[in-house]
Amino acid sequence: MELKTTLFETDGPIATLTLSRPQRRNAWTGRMHTEVRYLLERADVDPGIRTVVITGAGGDFCVGADSQALEGHLAKGGYDSGTDSDLPTPGYGVTSEFDQNFAFMFGLNVTTIAAVNGAAAGVGLVLACYCDLRFAAKEAKLTTAHGPLGLPAEFGLSWLLPRLIGLTRANDLLFSSRVLAAEETIGWGLFNEVLEAEDLLTHVMSYATDLSARVSPSAQRMTKLQVYLDQHRDVGSAVAASEKLLESAMRDADYEEGVKAFTERRQPKWG
Repeated sequence: MELKTTLFETDGPIATLTLSRPQRRNAWTGRMHTEVRYLLERADVDPGIRTVVITGAGGDFCVGADSQALEGHLAKGGYDSGTDSDLPTPGYGVTSEFDQNFAFMFGLNVTTIAAVNGAAAGVGLVLACYCDLRFAAKEAKLTTAHGPLGLPAEFGLSWLLPRLIGLTRANDLLFSSRVLAAEETIGWGLFNEVLEAEDLLTHVMSYATDLSARVSPSAQRMTKLQVYLDQHRDVGSAVAASEKLLESAMRDADYEEGVKAFTERRQPKWG
């Protein structure tokens, strides 16, 4: 696929997916939606890629739906996603709950990390929230955005945001659509860390590099799947599933290497 709204770079086990419409502050379009899915699918099937860092070009992450697209919905008298029937479906097929827009990110093999370098509004905030880990620049502006447009909370954010930051804070952001800086959310659990803008990407890449060095590829994949599947089942089922995974994992080469590295007091060498 020809990339018109995104950039994609790889560095060993880490890929960087950059939303790249800086002239429109990386506003979301159907084309961008398609490209993001395509690139996540490309990363997910590449055994050499373990982590995808998602960020924005220029000074913004993603300011939400493109205003021209919003005007187009109004002119057409209804919502038009701007995508077609051959939209890539990464992460689909794991469980039916994940077979939806953005929820598919829970079914990916790769770990996703949002590096929110600037404004994240509406669908931009949704994208960041569906990532597994989130880091932000202190002055990045955040808003759910939908309220002043007369719209409902987008893409399941009403399900996800209370689970990230608690019902009281989530209701504040969802009901008011107020704008706040990432720095104001310190201690909420929305971001793993809030940093100076100039330190953001360096810190995120260091985190991803350390993750790839210390944690086995199989453990990284299994743990992510456990976390999101366990959100949809009872504790007994979670224990039973973990025991099945444990049994199979102990026959895997990653376990053998992990034990050897531990007993030999050295860095593991993952295959």
